[in-house]
Amino acid sequence: MKRIALYSAALLSATLMASPVFAADLCDANLQKIKDTLTTEKATLSESLKNEVTDLQTKAEQAKAAGDDKKCTEVSAMAVKRLEAPNSEGSGDNGS
Repeated sequence: MKRIALYSAALLSATLMASPVFAADLCDANLQKIKDTLTTEKATLSESLKNEVTDLQTKAEQAKAAGDDKKCTEVSAMAVKRLEAPNSEGSGDNGS
């Protein structure tokens, strides 16, 4: 699973450098995925994970509002990664 996340991050980085317009679209897609996941899986997520993801979501939204699509995409991708990792293990906490 970690290998897939690393490949995804590498692909994301390469894609971001290729197209600023794509970065804005990816930012929007990530923010929507975060919103959807927080809404649908709210009961299964730990409080610490919800707080961490909400903080990252806020930072991504602030970057988007400031016109920094690259930062928005980077921060929102971190939030998506955090949401996906613990859920693949069947819990809202990664055991840290």
